Amino acid sequence: MSKHSAATPSHSGDTTTLFSKIKNTICFSSSSSDTGKGKSKSSSNNKVSHGYHLVEGQSGHDMEDYLVAEYKKKKNHVLGLFAIFDGHLGDRVPTYLKENLLSNILEEACLFSSPNFWKDPKTAIKNAYRSTDKFILENSMQLGPGGSTAVTAIVIDGKDLWVANIGDSRAVLCERGSANQLTVDHEPHTERRRIEKQGGFVTTLPGDVPRVNGQLAVARAFGDQSLKAHLSSEPDIRYVPIDPTIEFVILASDGLWKVMKNQEAVDIVKPIKDSQAAAKRLTTEALARKSKDDISCIVIRFG
Repeated sequence: MSKHSAATPSHSGDTTTLFSKIKNTICFSSSSSDTGKGKSKSSSNNKVSHGYHLVEGQSGHDMEDYLVAEYKKKKNHVLGLFAIFDGHLGDRVPTYLKENLLSNILEEACLFSSPNFWKDPKTAIKNAYRSTDKFILENSMQLGPGGSTAVTAIVIDGKDLWVANIGDSRAVLCERGSANQLTVDHEPHTERRRIEKQGGFVTTLPGDVPRVNGQLAVARAFGDQSLKAHLSSEPDIRYVPIDPTIEFVILASDGLWKVMKNQEAVDIVKPIKDSQAAAKRLTTEALARKSKDDISCIVIRFG
């Protein structure tokens, strides 16, 4: 994504906690390629497995894609926690999100007040997105002027799927062999009315994509303090009950979707039973199609 003007820093009283969090996130080192896989340890028949692959792009900057793929047990539930964060103007915001966004959602699960994650997952996810963005903006002196898109997926006991996103990272479901996009691409031209109502504008120059104030190619993102008056951090949220017709979900950054249609991605993954191999195959195909951006991909299989 294109560079934009530097943010005006603001200050937080809890600087000790912030510096600890930043130290933890910055210790995560990105590389030109990263890959892995795993599976849930649930004793039920609702098995979940995943594989992921990341490839650094050829855009002339360091890797700004980060992901989460892990399982945790909370309140006698097995949770599959998955996310992709596609940063711009540096990696501090996506690395902070990698360490904190899903944890913030789960902290909502520990609240005794209503709504919490178990009583009202949609509101809990929305609250966590909002509070996380507020923290990033309040600490932009340490986290920098940049921002990040996000797509998160939480699988509960292999039976329930909650997906949320801001920006253009995408989640695509395979149901009976057909692609079903679960997320919304938050593009400036589709949110022009809201942006203009908030005092901003959308430019569409020849040979370029629409941009907020001529700078950012998405209408929703974490961070980006200098543009925040015209951006949103409100996620779109979808719930999907997992049944035998649902085979897998693909999470990927726009480095994949810029060069590949949803159904093409599903058709590539479908015959590859190993999720890690499937994720790697998607990134390899995107590179073959001349994608220049960072590419990150997670394939989550059910059953």
